[in-house]
Amino acid sequence: QIQLVESGGGSVQAGGSLRLACVGSVNIPRMAWFRQGPGSEREGVATIDQWNRTKYADSVKGRFTISRERAKATLYLQMNSLKPEDSAMYYCAASYRSPTLLTLAGQDYTYWGQGTQVAVSS
Repeated sequence: QIQLVESGGGSVQAGGSLRLACVGSVNIPRMAWFRQGPGSEREGVATIDQWNRTKYADSVKGRFTISRERAKATLYLQMNSLKPEDSAMYYCAASYRSPTLLTLAGQDYTYWGQGTQVAVSS
């Protein structure tokens, strides 16, 4: 019943930009973006809660921006100054849990999208 659908992935040259979107069937308090490259473990990229507080992985600070539009139940990830290291499958995640601190741990999220592929060439 609760579904998340990502879009916006694609191929881009280093230094370029992409904007990912995640449309949910309903608004969920805490949402996040994760990514997983070939042969790598899943890692948290950015998260945003119902109070619009945000947290980013050190590797993307200053380059990526997470935001949401509640009226559209949509989550966004604006990615600028892309690097080849950013190449991965990007997943949207959500949770009704209310931790006191923002979290980028996958175990703290319940719902997941199917992912959208991002490829950055040099």
